[in-house]
Amino acid sequence: MTTDRELHDHLIGQQGSRADLNTPVLVLDVDALDRNIQRMAALAANHGVALRPHAKTHKSVEIALRQKKAGAVGVCCAKIGEAEVLAEGGVAGILITSPVAAPAAIDRLAKLAATADGMMAVIDHPGVARRIDAALAATETKLDVIIDIDPGIARTGVASADAAVALAKVIAASPNLQYRGVQFYCGSQQHIESYAERRTAIVERTAYLQEVIAALTEAGFAPEIVTGSGTGTHRIDLELGVFNELQAGSYVFMDKQYLDCDIADGAEPPFEVSLAVDARVVSANHSGLVTIDAGYKSLSTDGGVAVVQRGAPETAFFAFMGDEHAALIAPEIGTQLAPGDPVSLTVPHCDPTVNLYDFYHVVAGDTLVDIWPVSARGRAR
Repeated sequence: MTTDRELHDHLIGQQGSRADLNTPVLVLDVDALDRNIQRMAALAANHGVALRPHAKTHKSVEIALRQKKAGAVGVCCAKIGEAEVLAEGGVAGILITSPVAAPAAIDRLAKLAATADGMMAVIDHPGVARRIDAALAATETKLDVIIDIDPGIARTGVASADAAVALAKVIAASPNLQYRGVQFYCGSQQHIESYAERRTAIVERTAYLQEVIAALTEAGFAPEIVTGSGTGTHRIDLELGVFNELQAGSYVFMDKQYLDCDIADGAEPPFEVSLAVDARVVSANHSGLVTIDAGYKSLSTDGGVAVVQRGAPETAFFAFMGDEHAALIAPEIGTQLAPGDPVSLTVPHCDPTVNLYDFYHVVAGDTLVDIWPVSARGRAR
């Protein structure tokens, strides 16, 4: 089977070669990407806060290394498989942000801790802490760990300040675990569209986090690292000053979900859209509708629908029409576009959309300049 790399490699460096890409295809504007990386790095540095961006967004060794070069202390990974791939690619300072609990995954974590520079993982259960400690003993390895705190969504994390203290005591009694701090990620608040409403929600949740930190500190477990936040709340969290490490991830790409949010309190959003799915019109037999070759298999469906970035009226409504197709609907669009015409789309939700592709087609302007693998795709377990 021909890969996208083999299909498009000859286009690298050819002026205007983006127009010759076979579609649907994942396209990354490298200049916008680098500006986004620099802006978040500068913002964190100006506040004296560490940046450990979440690599589940991009699953890319190349992007992670760019973030590190810009000043990030490391990256976050959602799963052991992502961490393995990025560590193999030379990325140091990895924090696994979801509990590692399956026996096989714990064994992999212990092996990775023995070789990966600056490896950390979250823990939210005493039993799991003991199992990880035992696996580390078998490999004669130690691991820095972070206590995951449930922000109220009942997904992962200890459910109370008392539970956090109890877990810290178990970690302290585990010779191969080193307690470093706490994680608090308010995922459900990231996409509250109103800045004022989002801030109110985060202020309330931060007060709870401070209660947990106070309880840990009183028990002798003051956290060195307080990590969390995201693209939607990073400015609010920096203002409140409780986090000393940010995990924002989607800022590198931006997507419709975040474009729908006021993330800068009415100011111009600080981050640009760097990611697109390029598609083509495949049918134009109706005046008010054209069909493009990007459907359910090309775009995430959990964040609404894609929006036109260029190539068609920005007001055109996007509607999924099956696995391989979608419609763009606008007055007279069928008379403006013809089969074969290119259309670029801003994706609904960047993380799961990236996971549908094997490669980024990296462009500068309209020229393909490189092809990067979505390195950790297929290794998420």
